Amino acid sequence: MTQLTEQPGPVPELPPATEPAPARASKDRRVLRAALRWTAAVVVFAAFGAGAAYGVTQQTRGDLPGLATESDGRWEYPALEKPPLPKGAPAAFAERNTREEHFADLRKLVLPAPKGASEDKRLAGKDGWLPTATYLKAYEKDARGDLAQFLDEGGLRHVAARGWTMPDGTHTRIYVLRFGTGAFAREYAAHVAGNAAALTGAPLTEEDFSWTGEVGTPVQFTKLNVYEETRPYGAEQVRQAYIQAGDLVALVVQSGKGATPSTPFRQTVALQNQLLG
Repeated sequence: MTQLTEQPGPVPELPPATEPAPARASKDRRVLRAALRWTAAVVVFAAFGAGAAYGVTQQTRGDLPGLATESDGRWEYPALEKPPLPKGAPAAFAERNTREEHFADLRKLVLPAPKGASEDKRLAGKDGWLPTATYLKAYEKDARGDLAQFLDEGGLRHVAARGWTMPDGTHTRIYVLRFGTGAFAREYAAHVAGNAAALTGAPLTEEDFSWTGEVGTPVQFTKLNVYEETRPYGAEQVRQAYIQAGDLVALVVQSGKGATPSTPFRQTVALQNQLLG
C-alpha cells in the first residue's frame, strides 16, 4: 500500500471561478426523496455475488487501500497519494484551522482515472479549473437557477473536475467545489443533497441508506449522501454521491447502460472520500 507523505510546496495561484448566467428557478422537480439523514460517512465496498464486503480504513494522510482486483468488478486505480501542503499550512481538520480549509491544490484532490479509461475532455477545464456554468450543466435546467444563486451567495471559490469512460461504457464524472469556509460548504451540501437536485437525465432518485450501516470504518470529518436513479430509468441508470469535507463538496456521478454496476461506484466514491478526508 502506498505511504502518503506531506511535502512542502508553493501555494498554487488559483484563478477565480467563472460565474454562471442566471437560470430560472427550479419548480416541479420530480424527485423521490427518502428522509435526509446526515451521518459520518461509512465506506463499504460490496463484492456482490461472492457475498464478501470489506471496509476502507480511515487514515490521517496515510494509505489508500483497495485499488485493484479484477475478480469482483473493481477497477484498477493508480497508486494514490494525497497532495502536499504548502509550507506551514495546517491540515484541513487541524485544531487551528477553524475554517476547515484544504490548502492542497484542489485539482490534485480529484480522483485520477483508473486503468483503461478514456478521458472526458469536456471536464478538463482551463488549466484544470472548470467554469461554474459547466458544473451546473450536470443538473436539470429547472434546478440550475437555484443552484447558481446559492453558489454565488455561498462564496464558491473554485471547481475542479475529471471524467472518464470505461471500455464497458460506464461513464464517471467527479466535481469538487471549494468554498470560503467549511460552514458555507455544509450549507451547500445540505441544500443540494437535501433537495436531491435532479441531475440531467435522472429526474427520479432515492437515497441509498445501505451506505449508513455499521460495516467498515467512517472517514472522519466527512459526510456522505448517496442516491440512485429509480425505475423506470430508461437506457441508463445514474448513481450519484455527495461528499462534504471541510470547505469542499464533491459530486460523484456514474452512469451506464441498463443497471449501473454498484461495485465500481462504491469503490470510486470510497477513494474520493479518502482523498478529501
